[in-house]
Amino acid sequence: MEQLKQEIPALIVKQKEDLATYTFTKTGGQADIFVMPTSHDLAAKTITFANTNQIPLTVLGNGSNLIIKDGGIRGIVMYLDALNVIKREGTKIIAGCGAKIIDVSRFALDASLSGLEFACGIPGSVGGALYMNAGAYGGEISDVLTEATVLTSTGELKHLQKDQLEARYRRSSIADKHYIVLEAMFELALDDKQVIRLKMDELTEARESKQPLEYPSCGSVFKRPPGHFAGKLIQEAGLQGYQIGGAQVSRKHAGFIVNIDKATATDYMTLIEHVQKTVFEASGIMLETEVKIIGEDK
Repeated sequence: MEQLKQEIPALIVKQKEDLATYTFTKTGGQADIFVMPTSHDLAAKTITFANTNQIPLTVLGNGSNLIIKDGGIRGIVMYLDALNVIKREGTKIIAGCGAKIIDVSRFALDASLSGLEFACGIPGSVGGALYMNAGAYGGEISDVLTEATVLTSTGELKHLQKDQLEARYRRSSIADKHYIVLEAMFELALDDKQVIRLKMDELTEARESKQPLEYPSCGSVFKRPPGHFAGKLIQEAGLQGYQIGGAQVSRKHAGFIVNIDKATATDYMTLIEHVQKTVFEASGIMLETEVKIIGEDK
C-alpha cells in the first residue's frame, strides 16, 4: 500500500475498507486495498500499477446489482464513484462511469431530452449499466448509447462505437472483454419537458408500487427466462416470503431478495441456490442469476 501511495500520490487509498458500505444489499467483507481515482489518468495508472506488481484488481461501481462475499476481496478494489460528471452537447449527453443512471435520466429531463425515461428507476451507475446493458419497462441502454470510452485490462484507452459494444440482453462486450467504462455518450431527442416528466412519473409510480424499495436489495436477482417471468415462477414454487438468515424472498415482488435483518452475503447466496433448486424441481426451468457475485468465501 505504501508503494502505491508513493507511485500515485494523488490517488485516494484506504486499507481494510468494509465493502458492505458500497453495496445495495449492505453485505460483503473487506477490501485489502481500496482506491478512489478522481480522473481517467489515475484510473489508468492504478491498472498499470496492479499489472506491474501482479496484484489482483477489482472494479467496483455503485454496487447495485452485486453481491460481495463475506470474505471480501483480495488485492486492489478500484471504486469509480468519483468519475460522475454529466454534460450536454446538443442532443447528446456525456456521462462519467460513476454517475448514477437515474441522475442521467433526470439531467436529460431538465434538458428536455427524451430517450432515457425508462432508466429513471434503474439504481446502477453508468458503468454498470453499460456492462450489463441495463434495461427496464421496454427500454435498454443500447437503445440510446452511441459510444463509450473504456480502459482495457492493460490500461489502454479505447473509444468504442455502438456496434463494437455488442449489446444484447443483460450483456455486452464490456463484460466479455473485461473493459472498464470511463465515459458514455447517449444520443437523445428533443421533446416536450412535461411529456417526458409525465412518462417518468408513471414509471416511478409503477416501480414504487411493485418493488420492495423499503429494504436493501440487489434488484432483480434472476434473468427473465424465455417465455416466462422469474418472479412468477418463484411465486408459483411457493417461495414468496421464504427466508434464510436475514435474507428473504420479497413478499412484494418474488423476483427480489431483500435484506430484512442483517443478512450476510452467505444468506443471500444460500437463498439464491435454494430458489434455483426449488423452481427447477417445480417447473423444469433453471433460473440464471442476473446479479453478479464476487469475492472470497469467509
